[in-house]
Amino acid sequence: MAESQLLIHTIKDAVVVNFRHGSILDSLIIDAIARELYALVDARAARKIVLDFGGVKFLASQAVGVLITLKRKAEAIGGEVLICNMQDEIRRVFKIMKLHDVFAFHASETDALESLGIHTD
Repeated sequence: MAESQLLIHTIKDAVVVNFRHGSILDSLIIDAIARELYALVDARAARKIVLDFGGVKFLASQAVGVLITLKRKAEAIGGEVLICNMQDEIRRVFKIMKLHDVFAFHASETDALESLGIHTD
């Protein structure tokens, strides 16, 4: 089995996802990330997903498509996908693509979790 491209942990009823690569540009890595993210919804029925982009410096447009699909899958089961710790440069790409209103962005993992009603203190 291939190595996971994600670090996934659960905090109460939320799934927090960190990315192993700072550069998400390779199509094979993006495909692997897609499979792992979609499995959160399809196999685990995760309804509260926080994507922590703290270590990500580069993101291909193909990866943005994966995030849009993940959001649609989550919404189909009454869930939501939040993004936190995203670099300003990547966030600007979302704005240019008119996706800044599609996703909820949070400064930190704690902020994202609190917006889901999860308090970690």
